[in-house]
Amino acid sequence: MATVTDKATSKPDLDTATKPARNTRARWHGTATVIGLRIVVIVAAVVLWQVMSGPVVPEYAVSKPTDVAHALTSMLGSASGWTDIKVTAVEVLAGFGLGVAAGTVMGLLLGSFPLLGRVLEPLVAAINGIPKIALAPLFLLFFGIGAWSKITIAMTGVAFVVFYNIYLGLRLRERELVEVVQVMGGRRHHVLGYVTIPTLAAPFFAALKTGGPLAILGVIGGEFIASSQGVGHELFTAAQNLDAAGEFAGLIVLIALTLALNGVLTALDSYALKRLGLAARRRPQPQPKA
Repeated sequence: MATVTDKATSKPDLDTATKPARNTRARWHGTATVIGLRIVVIVAAVVLWQVMSGPVVPEYAVSKPTDVAHALTSMLGSASGWTDIKVTAVEVLAGFGLGVAAGTVMGLLLGSFPLLGRVLEPLVAAINGIPKIALAPLFLLFFGIGAWSKITIAMTGVAFVVFYNIYLGLRLRERELVEVVQVMGGRRHHVLGYVTIPTLAAPFFAALKTGGPLAILGVIGGEFIASSQGVGHELFTAAQNLDAAGEFAGLIVLIALTLALNGVLTALDSYALKRLGLAARRRPQPQPKA
């Protein structure tokens, strides 16, 4: 009888021990399936593009994937092409960083002082209502056609997004939690560490992911209006020359820049939320019995 009981209990233990491995394999299988389907969709779109260019859609308007690949290779194989990419990347990063800093400071000031927020919020909303590209000629008058005019345009778009996320996050901060910390003898830095930062973490990183494409949009818009270098300058030149292949090659570079920036922000988001203890917690797996 004892032998039968031991065999009966050993099988569930083995199933419990192998369950985490099966779950891991299932997650990897699901991820591989999604990636494979994405590749299939991209390849199908490229093949359809190649087939329809000419017989269905005018080739001068959409070019062909083979011509785009040739234009992209020429762009990446020349020193001037890399100079344009470097100029645009520096302008995007500088505008993004300054916009995040300016938006964070404005959001913290107006959110921490309610009276100041009530006075200045309508003015901020009025300025934010102006299309940022409409401010480009004004920035060009102030800073010229150099890098600073594009950096300022990018900074303006990012700053307002970060400001509203920080400002509204502070306003929605749970007052009860602040009072609990204060009743327990906590000071300003305790409120900041235990209530304010965890409350603002999610909206702040959401603002960063939204502000990245806005920074790229501002820089490219400024380079369209007046510039001597940059990917936007090359896009504008290609459009004037009716060079569809060069246009698509520049767009591919912008997509790569956007994906790289978003990847860095996603990794930073995951790391920061994990450090703050705000990352999504997985359900603990049952441990095998001893």
